[in-house]
Amino acid sequence: MDPIDMAVRVLRRDGLIVYPTETVYGLGADALSEDAVLKVYEAKNRPLSRPISIAVSDMDMLGAVAVLDEAARAFIERFLPGPVTVVLPAKSCLPAILTGGTGLVGIRWPDHEIALAIIARLDSPITATSANVSGEIPPTRPEDVYVPNDYVVDGGELPGTPSTVVDLTTRRILRKGAEWEAVEAFLKTLR
Repeated sequence: MDPIDMAVRVLRRDGLIVYPTETVYGLGADALSEDAVLKVYEAKNRPLSRPISIAVSDMDMLGAVAVLDEAARAFIERFLPGPVTVVLPAKSCLPAILTGGTGLVGIRWPDHEIALAIIARLDSPITATSANVSGEIPPTRPEDVYVPNDYVVDGGELPGTPSTVVDLTTRRILRKGAEWEAVEAFLKTLR
């Protein structure tokens, strides 16, 4: 069976997949299923107070799960798809567990054809947290993945630089990663 079809089949049953992005391997679950998201927290041994980012495959999907203003749209058009996570107000269709009680959600729009194909075929966002136990090094190869999962999509060795995380509600960088200098420069133009 085609690996993308297999991944989607697992996701539709609230299972966990490991998938490649342009940064590191992600742990994916159907982001609209509270049961599936809970499995991600358990697999990573992550406190429920820490939000989990999600990944989308296009602008329509992003707009369906988060509130966008003009500045957010301009930022997204400049940096996504790419190795940047944008933090935006979550819409009510997302399980509250994803936001860790903040009302905000981190969103990745990965620049990786396998990740995009899985999300597009599922036609729903998936979780976009690294496929590691909380606090450990994010995996760059399938053989480095030790978290419980139901299926691994092998994308070979990945670069390993984590995404830059930007809170677009405060226009601040929360984590410096790939392309952070360009992100910082662009944020200054939004003020």
